[in-house]
Amino acid sequence: MLSSQQIKEIREHLDKAQNPVFFFDNDQDGLCSFLLLQRASGKGKGVPIRSFPSLDKDYFRKVRELKADYIFILDKPLVSKGFFEEVEKENIPVVWIDHHQMAETVVPDFVNYYNPAVQTGDGKKSYEPVTYLSYSVTQKKEDLWIALIGCISDKFMPEFVDDVKKEFPELMNNSKDAFGIFYGSQIGRVARILGFGLKDKTTNVILMLKFLMKVRSPHDILEESSKNKQMHERFDQIYGKYQKFLQKALSLEPSEEEKVLFFQYGGDMSLSSDLSNELSYLYPEKIIVVIYISGVKANISIRGKKIKNILLESVKNIENATAGGHEDALGATVRIEDLELFKKNFENLVSEKYK
Repeated sequence: MLSSQQIKEIREHLDKAQNPVFFFDNDQDGLCSFLLLQRASGKGKGVPIRSFPSLDKDYFRKVRELKADYIFILDKPLVSKGFFEEVEKENIPVVWIDHHQMAETVVPDFVNYYNPAVQTGDGKKSYEPVTYLSYSVTQKKEDLWIALIGCISDKFMPEFVDDVKKEFPELMNNSKDAFGIFYGSQIGRVARILGFGLKDKTTNVILMLKFLMKVRSPHDILEESSKNKQMHERFDQIYGKYQKFLQKALSLEPSEEEKVLFFQYGGDMSLSSDLSNELSYLYPEKIIVVIYISGVKANISIRGKKIKNILLESVKNIENATAGGHEDALGATVRIEDLELFKKNFENLVSEKYK
């Protein structure tokens, strides 16, 4: 968790900022983090980061376009050196809030960095979603449902779940598991609508953000209207594709002896994080490896109990490979020609661990 001093500092930065830009990771945790901070301060614009794995230099043009006087980076574990070089030239304050533990993260001295996964005053590391950290800063009760959506999307059950259930009992179920709520309730459906909405073209994402900055209730998202019609259309479109991939993955039917479920696919859209999350929910005892082929690279999404060290070891001898994330949920990229080597490394290491 953030310390009381860190929470105070972030609030002070929000107060000082007159026209902030919020760069956030292109998922529900990043989106909800932005919404909480923007709605509490009433200031700034949001920009989802679609580059992987880092916030690239090219995004700095948005700082100039928006004439931003403050930069907030939310739920992004890596920021390119080039981006920070541009920041330093313009002398713009940066607040970076994250919860990933990434060995290669480099934080310049001029950046205000907050990450309880790597930087703690009491020596106890924690990995709460950035949504949770953002809510600890804003404490705006009417936005508690937004905070819950960001948390359950990141497989984290916050202590305020019962408060949301009291306010919206018709949208919740009785699951004690974050993904149980995410996949089995109407508030989870809202979360999935938001996640797929981020995969739309830029103009529609901007319209969605403007709508969400003012929305008052999850019902305003669930109930189709002229204001959210595009969000519902996009959800229906992507959900159809998603279900086809999910059914293909489920048709693999791993045996009890098989520890790893590999699923590989291609196409015009990456759904790897969504697929690996649901597969891990359906096969909690398996290690899930979802591979998306795009151009010359394979983007890999992995879920499994304490699988981080195995992943890092798997890419150690692979040139230009990247890997990182949490202990149980990680991502990696390798070149297409190195994919079979990665699979071999990964399977051998898993076999050694579970023999």
